[in-house]
Amino acid sequence: MNTDSLTLGFIGYGNMAQAMAQGLVDAGVLPGGRIVACAAHYDRLVERTAQLGVRPMHSGTEVAAAADLVILAVKPGQVAQVCEPIRHELADPDRMVLSVVGGMTLEDYADILEEGTHLICAIPNTPISVGQGILVTQEDDTLTDQQRELFTQVFDPVAMIERLPRELVSVGTTIAGCAPAYTAMYMEALADAGVEHGLPRQAAYRLAARMVEGTGALYLATGTNPGAMKDAVCSPGGTTIKGVASLEKHGFRGAVIEAIDAVERGATPGLSGQ
Repeated sequence: MNTDSLTLGFIGYGNMAQAMAQGLVDAGVLPGGRIVACAAHYDRLVERTAQLGVRPMHSGTEVAAAADLVILAVKPGQVAQVCEPIRHELADPDRMVLSVVGGMTLEDYADILEEGTHLICAIPNTPISVGQGILVTQEDDTLTDQQRELFTQVFDPVAMIERLPRELVSVGTTIAGCAPAYTAMYMEALADAGVEHGLPRQAAYRLAARMVEGTGALYLATGTNPGAMKDAVCSPGGTTIKGVASLEKHGFRGAVIEAIDAVERGATPGLSGQ
């Protein structure tokens, strides 16, 4: 099987599932008509699926019967309940299952899914909706080599796939999945400062957003250590180093580290939620 004939199905169609569907359709990986979805409230589901042409369905049973790749995108406490009626269908050797449920690992599904189910656990972040996502994936899975290749074909166009050992997936998803909120706060603060000094609000947001995007792209393209990237902008006695000194004085880096620590202290062992 390849992406030309793949049907993808969501069980649960909340914000993250919608972000994934948006990214896949916009990137041309799949047309909306080859994506199906079910959710608790059918009327609301019909509204949410209309824009992309995703086909709404009434139950997980219908999704499992229609989809080659089933994505579990419900809350952790709902997983066992939604999987119980479709355990046999999910174990079809020609079908694969992707869990994007925060806090759930491959080991957690041992008593929920039938033995032999082809399962991979991963957590995406919201920029997947514009083809700039991250998919932090548990290194261990039960996919076949062919299914693993198909998984990459589906998601590589919309996300960087980062495979990590089980014990590191939590902190990986915290950085990838929670930090967009912190980065948005940083962008907002930069824009506020720009507005304070006379910039129009939307111009300030555009400058901040492109700066964040470009800095990340520069690292990914060159692999330059972020400390060296910072040094390259800081001329001796210049303006940038004065700003760096001010950030250090106010504990900028320590505050960022503490934010990640705070999430990890409260995270369920394994895959963290967002």
